[in-house]
Amino acid sequence: MKKYFVHESSYIDENVEIGEGTKIWHFCHILRNTKIGKNCIIGQNCMIGPDVSIGNRCKIQNNVSVYKGVILEDEVFIGPSAVFTNVLTPRAFIERKHEFQITLVKKGATIGANATIVCGTTIGEYALIGAGAVVTKDVPPYGLVLGNPAKRGGWVCKCGVVLIHKTIKGIPIKETPNEVVLKCPNCGSIYFYQKEKDLFKPLEEKI
Repeated sequence: MKKYFVHESSYIDENVEIGEGTKIWHFCHILRNTKIGKNCIIGQNCMIGPDVSIGNRCKIQNNVSVYKGVILEDEVFIGPSAVFTNVLTPRAFIERKHEFQITLVKKGATIGANATIVCGTTIGEYALIGAGAVVTKDVPPYGLVLGNPAKRGGWVCKCGVVLIHKTIKGIPIKETPNEVVLKCPNCGSIYFYQKEKDLFKPLEEKI
């Protein structure tokens, strides 16, 4: 007995591995040699593969294609109609499969609805990509990026709450002219931010 769910309208190719508890909804196509982890949710009208790796507890919303070259680590959220690419300069009349570039989305990151991730980039742990953003370069862990082309507009907590965007949004615990220790008002996690170097890092995470 299968320990995962696939809607009858979806197609699963040969040599696909699907983890226990994963749900794949209507009109999806999972191509060969793809691995999907445990307890994932794949929304309607998604295409994944071939040769794609998706970690555990990921959520991929409706109308997303995850092409060869894309790697999603654990607990990644992909918003509806987000776009991945795998070739920088495609032409219909030139075969460029040998030029596929790796896109790595690291643990806990969120990609907002309708965002575009240009291939060859790395999205850091717990980063948050705003809706409609066009990402053309690497995003640091906990970074908040917005716009087209996407630029870093602040920093977020592991739980997703924005702690710095234009001003300090978190709760200051300790502050000097150049440094601040922040507490997340939602989960209580604590972070360090150095203003001059624009350095942000976790000190104590509660979740």
